[in-house]
Amino acid sequence: MNHWIIAPVVLPALLAPMLGFVMRHDITLARVFSVAGNVALVAIALGLTWIAADGEVHVYRLGAWPAPFGIVLVLDRLSAMMVLLTALLALIVLWHAIATDWDMRGRHFHALWQFQLMGISGAFLTGDAFNLFVFFEVLLIASYGLMIHSGGRVRLQAGLQYVVMNLAGSTLFLIALGTLYATTGTLNIADLAVKVQDMPLDDAGLLRVAAILLLIVFAIKAALFPVQFWLPATYANAPAPVAALFAIMTKVGAYAIIRLHTLIFGPGTPAVEGLITQWLYPAALITIAVGAFGVIGAKRLMSLLAYAVVGSMGTMMLAVAVFTPEATTAALYYLIHSTFSAAALFLLADLVVTRRGNDHLSAQPKTLQNGLFAALFFGGAIAMAGMPPLSGFLGKLLVMDALRGDWLVLSWVAILVGSLVTIVGFARAGSVIFWKAEQVTPPEGTGPVDALPPPPEAKFSEIAPTGVALAMLVALSAFAGPVTNYAQGATADLFNPAAYVDAVLDPDAPTKVFGKDHSDDYGAADKTDAPSNEGH
Repeated sequence: MNHWIIAPVVLPALLAPMLGFVMRHDITLARVFSVAGNVALVAIALGLTWIAADGEVHVYRLGAWPAPFGIVLVLDRLSAMMVLLTALLALIVLWHAIATDWDMRGRHFHALWQFQLMGISGAFLTGDAFNLFVFFEVLLIASYGLMIHSGGRVRLQAGLQYVVMNLAGSTLFLIALGTLYATTGTLNIADLAVKVQDMPLDDAGLLRVAAILLLIVFAIKAALFPVQFWLPATYANAPAPVAALFAIMTKVGAYAIIRLHTLIFGPGTPAVEGLITQWLYPAALITIAVGAFGVIGAKRLMSLLAYAVVGSMGTMMLAVAVFTPEATTAALYYLIHSTFSAAALFLLADLVVTRRGNDHLSAQPKTLQNGLFAALFFGGAIAMAGMPPLSGFLGKLLVMDALRGDWLVLSWVAILVGSLVTIVGFARAGSVIFWKAEQVTPPEGTGPVDALPPPPEAKFSEIAPTGVALAMLVALSAFAGPVTNYAQGATADLFNPAAYVDAVLDPDAPTKVFGKDHSDDYGAADKTDAPSNEGH
């Protein structure tokens, strides 16, 4: 076993209590260890991506217990890509949080940050549906604390809504897992992939219930219609660095749909054939519309960006919903793009709002570096809206090209009209914040605007993280070919799960489940007894 596979989970898990109990009174020491841990996580993620690049599936068996009886972590191209994306995003956002002193507004910021990274990394690496629930809870508990970081009535109110919505999702998750376990006798993803394929149609009623419940749970995490309403309030009122990190949170829900509903309930599965698409596709269409009209109707900058995230999730899930290799490849490319574009805009919004005093979309006296902020906003806006030459344009082209045949008309209309409305919304916001700012006249008797004390000028260290996030979009455009090739490899693994199943279940190990011998199903030659599955 390659022990580096568990490092993205263990590293932040060890750092978090040290930061929370030992270094919470020394912000300098906490910053040093937090940044060092995040840099190490990036290095580990790069190594894991390199290891997984050849297409081989690597399995880490905790306690050396064989699957499906023990806990396993699974590294393939998809999980490696998601861990690397998380590590890079977290490092950029952490840089911004430190440069702008956001981390000084609460003692436990860095500890919660590391717990968040632990939960997200674990969710991407786990090979067990129950442990996916466990890591979901770890990242959600940490996100509760980050959401209300630095306090405030409005933030607490939005945080309460976020907590209630996710608690409801967690409850449904447990019900779905219980139903799935009662039906199949296992929660190991690879084992589920085998047993669901073999399940007779007459016995698949509960299985279909479990599949739909899981879809609802992951749709809540991914902010899909009709359960998207929590996201605008949460992202609009969260601290800007936290909202930027939350750009990867919705992707955890999307990843779970891609992983479970392709490997377990994917195309060619008789028990659930066509069931997921008929619910997911219309939900994605409506989500695009909700996001686009939310952007054009927003009265606050942070709300506008939150609705833009909703719309981008709709576009991505439109590709996921059809469950074809081409569309999934496009969805993975667009996933990377939308993560960095949302993060860049939230980080920039923090700089702008701090200097304007509020995020209302109304004309106010211009700030110093108004031109620089306008240029950065323009770059982030065209990326999020999907205009050339940045990666959003390429991502939407890939999605539209993949959605041909029966999906063409509705998909293309939704994407093109949604993009147009989003462009108009961003243009309106940019003109109000940056262009009309110069036309503001002071209240009567207060003197010229230029006589008022100017807001503080942003330092290079504050602007640089936003620039790096935008540079990632430029790099994603320049290296679209290699990134797409890697995504194609990840997609090929998903739609041909034999390598995943064989690696996890280990054909050289005995595989008996509840007394029934499944050794032949997994290609095993040895049919000796396996350990009990009690206490799973």
